[in-house]
Amino acid sequence: MSRRCELTGTGPVSGNNVSHANNKTKRRFLPNLCQVTLTSQTLGRSFRLRIAARALRSVDHAGGLDPFLLKARDGRLSSNALKIKRALKKAVAPA
Repeated sequence: MSRRCELTGTGPVSGNNVSHANNKTKRRFLPNLCQVTLTSQTLGRSFRLRIAARALRSVDHAGGLDPFLLKARDGRLSSNALKIKRALKKAVAPA
């Protein structure tokens, strides 16, 4: 399982540990990934996603999973999230 957020595409970033003596050694900053269950109001079902805590705040700010996915770019979404987005578009189109 990759260390990548399914909704925002956030992944590990490299940087340096800097000691008191200003010695620099390479390190990785990993995203704060959480296994969460988000409910789609339109589809009427729940989805388990592995997303960053920051993305969870973004989903809440957007008003839920449905509005977030409809606004999100396809390039950042995982294949699982893209399937959910396609199903949402299909459900919203006739209405």
